[in-house]
Amino acid sequence: MRLPAPLTDWASAVSQTDWAQTIAGSWMFPLLETIHVFSLIAVLGTIALVDCRLVGLASREYRVTTLSRQALPWTWIGFVLAVVSGALMTVGQAGEYITNPAFQLKLLLIVLAGLNMAVFHLLPWQSVGAWDAGSRPPVAARLAGGLSLALWIGVIACGRWIAFTHGA
Repeated sequence: MRLPAPLTDWASAVSQTDWAQTIAGSWMFPLLETIHVFSLIAVLGTIALVDCRLVGLASREYRVTTLSRQALPWTWIGFVLAVVSGALMTVGQAGEYITNPAFQLKLLLIVLAGLNMAVFHLLPWQSVGAWDAGSRPPVAARLAGGLSLALWIGVIACGRWIAFTHGA
């Protein structure tokens, strides 16, 4: 995707700052990468736990609300750490990353996962009391769970793909 010149110019300027270059060229980058990987494990692991319950693949003996209540704090902690560590890892090469199709797709998939979660909480979740303990949630909940799994797996795949793809 072709981005406006001011945005790409800004990203290039950020990557040339002393602090961005310090992060990119020091022990901080591998530390941030380690934090990013472990935080993604927390995000994907907790989301997959709930999504597999919604789809009906696992944990059918547990209430959806119980799994969600237990997983959600870990999901948000992992997500915040992933965003912060990912942003800090990106600054040293922001000019290249912003034009990288895999990076752009990763960000798009994160936005779509957030929209999927919002729609899920606005629609199927409103009637969770009626299907919470059942082994088979309604179709809308199962679709949201399956779409969530697919989107987050896509986020992880794109994250790996970034290193092997160059900006446009």
